[in-house]
Amino acid sequence: MIHQTIIYPGTFDPITKGHSDLINRAANLFGHVIVAIAASTPKPTLFTVEERLELATAVTGNIANVSIARFDGLLVKFAMTQGSRLILRGLRAVSDFEYEFQLAGMNRKLAPTIETFFLMPAEKYTYISSSLVKEIARLGGDVNEFVHDQVKAALSAKLG
Repeated sequence: MIHQTIIYPGTFDPITKGHSDLINRAANLFGHVIVAIAASTPKPTLFTVEERLELATAVTGNIANVSIARFDGLLVKFAMTQGSRLILRGLRAVSDFEYEFQLAGMNRKLAPTIETFFLMPAEKYTYISSSLVKEIARLGGDVNEFVHDQVKAALSAKLG
């Protein structure tokens, strides 16, 4: 185990089983995982930042070395305030790589001491995205396989 803190950032709108798979993997590799929920994002969110914080806490509450935090502004600045030099990003498909590669390069330019780690979720989660989950839920589809019970209930409450 690497006894350092790693930051796993995202909008988590909503948190999925793919996200929690990566959180569990990271928790087994690193001393502390901070799931950093972006308060400001260019894409519209279904859930408020407070709701996303609550859902992430509910889903990860049983993992001792995981904490949930909100962040605004630059991720590298947030990482520094947390005393972390490590950022975790998930790669589901080759199509994710170009964007993630660009982000990692920019973060390195902004903060040369910060490193980005990439993890792939279990194969059964590679096709899951928050956007797809929201679309399925909006259209009345079954999202049991993709999200935890707390998230399913929150989606039902939001979308009717």
